[in-house]
Amino acid sequence: MVTMTNDPLAPTRMAFGLLCLAALATSTAHAQSGNAASAAPERSHKLGWQACHAMGNDPTAQLACFKSWAASQLPAGSEPNVATAPANAETGQTSTGILLLPTVNTEAPDGKKIGCRDQQYSALSRFWELQRGSDCDTFGLRSYRPTSVAWVGSDSVNNQPSSPSAGHTVTTPFNYKRAETRLQLSVRTKVAKGLLTSGTSDDANSDSVWIGYTQQSYWQLFNGAMSRPFRTTDHEPEVIYIYPHQIDLPGGWKYRLSGLGLNHQSNGQSLPLSRSWNRVYLMGAVEKDLGGDASLSLQGRVWQRLRESSGSDDNPGISDFIGRAEVAGLWQLNKIHSLGLTVRHSLKSDARGSVKLEWMKASTAIANSASLRYHVQLFSGYGDSLVDYNRRRNVLSVGLSLVDW
Repeated sequence: MVTMTNDPLAPTRMAFGLLCLAALATSTAHAQSGNAASAAPERSHKLGWQACHAMGNDPTAQLACFKSWAASQLPAGSEPNVATAPANAETGQTSTGILLLPTVNTEAPDGKKIGCRDQQYSALSRFWELQRGSDCDTFGLRSYRPTSVAWVGSDSVNNQPSSPSAGHTVTTPFNYKRAETRLQLSVRTKVAKGLLTSGTSDDANSDSVWIGYTQQSYWQLFNGAMSRPFRTTDHEPEVIYIYPHQIDLPGGWKYRLSGLGLNHQSNGQSLPLSRSWNRVYLMGAVEKDLGGDASLSLQGRVWQRLRESSGSDDNPGISDFIGRAEVAGLWQLNKIHSLGLTVRHSLKSDARGSVKLEWMKASTAIANSASLRYHVQLFSGYGDSLVDYNRRRNVLSVGLSLVDW
């Protein structure tokens, strides 16, 4: 209730009182803001960034809280990395400092930049990581043989697989179709490096040990009458030691590597379809730079089957059919096209073995990486699968392959 008075100074006294109350309120607000800002670091240490986020009604205190929390995340004894913007040209005042996050480490433990895709190194060097500069380090998953899916058509299909071993011949023929689908998965990883040779320069040679695995399946996708079974699946684990070289040869060729491998291959079937063998092999490879994106490479392998007792041998004489040696050549015409030829030979007068011719084409949209490719392949001979080790087949396949990923 307002009481009226005749005092002429009453309005002046009332205005002065209101000014005093306003000043007192402002002083109290500043004091509370200062207390909140000073308490922010303590709360940010105890509760983390959530405490700072809850202070949205006081931007000054919230900013101080976030700065304190960010500083608390740094290792003990280190200082925040703060960049200061240049002074404003008009006002002459220095801009507010910016807190920079720590940089991500992109180096391997030995200080070398990580990456085995450097195009300054040759295809063989990148594939087998023959030099320190083309090293991808250990236990990384890489491609080995192409990972592919393909339609397959052949001149015959093995409806009654057989082997000279007792109990290894199918008595009731299957009703397989000649058209089927082939699936292949192939991966590898490097488990050791620098065992016998290494260096500090990027061009230094580095030997390595690899573990690889390849799985190939023939799937009767178009055989609805048999419920589309997998006709056969071969499993092929192996261990490979690679020793690098940089030996110049006549004609611009260069000898790049020698290798020693131990290979097991089996189809995991029970009798009468069980097939398996073990072998040890030696390998070597050369290459030639043709300029631009073109190159030639040749890789040779010769192997010896590890002996098995007659009672445990699923496939006697397998080396006389599949072969004892192979030479694989690759002509990389450019980033888009490549041609491959693989020849296997029994190294006997009967000259059994196989020939495989393959053309691959990368999509022009992904030519710089060229990992996914269309492929057309023609195979003629023995051993396109273990169950067919002693049966000659001509096989045409068309599909997609994923290489060098």
